[in-house]
Amino acid sequence: MSSRYDPSNIVVYESPVSSYVQKVKICLREKGIPFTTKVPEDLSNNMTSGPLHSANPRLEVPVLVDGNLQIFDSTIILEYLEDKWPSPQLLPQDPASRANSRMIEEICDTEYEAANWGLAEVQWFKRAEGPLALELEKQGKHHIETMQQWLTERLGSKLWFGGNDFGWADAAVAPIVNRSVTLGMGPAPGSALARWHSRVTKRPSVAQTFMEYEEALPSMQAIAKAVAAGQRKREYRSQRLEWMIKAGGLAVVAEGIKNDNIRFTWPQNVPST
Repeated sequence: MSSRYDPSNIVVYESPVSSYVQKVKICLREKGIPFTTKVPEDLSNNMTSGPLHSANPRLEVPVLVDGNLQIFDSTIILEYLEDKWPSPQLLPQDPASRANSRMIEEICDTEYEAANWGLAEVQWFKRAEGPLALELEKQGKHHIETMQQWLTERLGSKLWFGGNDFGWADAAVAPIVNRSVTLGMGPAPGSALARWHSRVTKRPSVAQTFMEYEEALPSMQAIAKAVAAGQRKREYRSQRLEWMIKAGGLAVVAEGIKNDNIRFTWPQNVPST
């Protein structure tokens, strides 16, 4: 199947650390679609032009480039892949199962990703120290445990989230739960979700994607230094901003605005006079 596709035709603008990017790469590999990746120079580095600026006004990865077509938003990219390359099918056939897969993806893309991201702001980017850091980590642990329990209930006794076959929901959950593992907040040992994580990491599409993620993790130190110096900005969007405020980190947001090393999503404000 993969021999029909020209790998030079499919490009993914990425950051290998991004859970959204990982989800897309897992699905591409599951479908046997060759692709190349590119980390755009204008990714969060305060540039005002570049390939990412042209492809996505939100300045977010992933972006999938298929010839002259540029698609942003990981869910829309997955829908495009499923429409254009329907085999192997990753989204279940029956409406109830399809809705369940989409709900699982939605929770992972929003509330769960935000909690992971908030903890990374503390652990990797040192946005808070002392009592505030402890409070944010306590809230993050609680939120992640709550969502892991929800996922465990959705998984039940099934092998995969969609049943007997790996699918859309598994690709969405894998990078999110694995990020929690990296942050020291993985599923409870021996739990159904922990056993699922052990299975999914052995799947070739996931193993390759996670290897690329792990290889990129050391670069986060340099990125953290660039953020502290105001050379790069971290995006505080929707659920991420909500999580930080809900968890007690309003001072983190205020400090980031003061230091001009956080940004909000497109469109940007007119500069103050």
